[in-house]
Amino acid sequence: MYPIWVVPYLSSALVIGLIASFHILPSHLAVGAFWFNIYIERKAYREGRPELLSFIKRYTLLILIFCFVFGSLSGVGIWYSATVSSPRGISALIHNYVWGWATEWVFFFIEVATIYAYYYTLGKVDERTHLRLGYLYALSAWISMIIITGILGFMLTPGKWLETGGFFDGFFNPTYWPQLGARTFFMFGIAGLYALIIAATLKEREVAREVARLAGAWGLGGLLLGGLCGYWWLKKLPSEAQDLLFGGTLPYLAILLKVAAICGGIVGLYFLVFGLALPRLNNVPLAILTLMVLFLGILSGEGIREGLRRPYVINGFMYAHQVVGADLPAKGIKSEIEPLNEKGYLARLGYLPPNLRTITEKNRVMVGRILVAHECANCHALSPKGLRSLPRLLEGLGMEDPEDLAGFLEGLDGYSFMPPFVGTEEERLAAGAYLSTLVKKNP
Repeated sequence: MYPIWVVPYLSSALVIGLIASFHILPSHLAVGAFWFNIYIERKAYREGRPELLSFIKRYTLLILIFCFVFGSLSGVGIWYSATVSSPRGISALIHNYVWGWATEWVFFFIEVATIYAYYYTLGKVDERTHLRLGYLYALSAWISMIIITGILGFMLTPGKWLETGGFFDGFFNPTYWPQLGARTFFMFGIAGLYALIIAATLKEREVAREVARLAGAWGLGGLLLGGLCGYWWLKKLPSEAQDLLFGGTLPYLAILLKVAAICGGIVGLYFLVFGLALPRLNNVPLAILTLMVLFLGILSGEGIREGLRRPYVINGFMYAHQVVGADLPAKGIKSEIEPLNEKGYLARLGYLPPNLRTITEKNRVMVGRILVAHECANCHALSPKGLRSLPRLLEGLGMEDPEDLAGFLEGLDGYSFMPPFVGTEEERLAAGAYLSTLVKKNP
């Protein structure tokens, strides 16, 4: 086991979620925008309307800066936060999909090269060559999404991989196709909204209105088709995930679903009114406000996708506290639950100093804090204020006695959305001793 990352007031999982949700704005724009770019550019060449290229120039500059500066930085942020938050989870994904990621990075490098070539050669090379650059970028970006979607879907619905351990059995998992469809169409919605922002900055008002109408149709169509694929995705979820979402087990997930639907409706209304019906009223402040609503919807959607995976990092295989919870004979992997319950969790923490490797009356609370951090801090804040605050949750249970709290930890496997506490009875008592300090007024 690696050292654990404890984030004050938050949880390490939330840090990843916030960065990843923001990353969707530039990453999905990077994928969807160029198809719209190519459509407008072809229209400009076919109809002999060079004035439309003024939009292409501004829109491509937005993609170049926002996607390949802020998008790249947030991508690095995801890798860093995921690595320090769940190193064993990332290790499992890399061991299964290192060649998938390697392939995705090849296409990402193509994106980086072609975006610069496309932007700086606009009007300087012949039309056919420039369009080819656009198609090369658009296809490379979409292939990147195709690959990443397989890995993301695998984490929630590994499917036959749990039996075979096969690359493609996990990649083409039960939710792969609906998620790919949803992300593909929603990226057109995101691209349409950004196009409306750029259209509002154009000086040629007739061009601005025309681009706004096209962007409105593009974005509205993407939202509607993405919503249908999203519904398909919900139907393909395993029964335990549907219970979490619709069965009332985790009520906040149903709230997030409503928020995502409302946000999608608001964005769709903007496309309909300010894009298709009254494009002359489209303006930058209102479009940016709608972009903020879109981000709230994305945040809610990502919260649902992550929440449905509880209590796992890889559903049915590795728990959120990074303990392997099931055998995988195809890869020679065995569950770690029984060995850790027998030999102890502390034995796996190689970074501990000698004075903390054996529980004594003197270090019991300190060791208990280490155990709680490893097994709880991925989802819970250890402070009185924060996300899923452990002190507040324990106060709600009305428990203060260390043995009672240790007994509560023993029964965690009765909660479908919580990983079991792993360790010996002595370690569980030490964790209970630390938890008691969180609820007592004078610890």
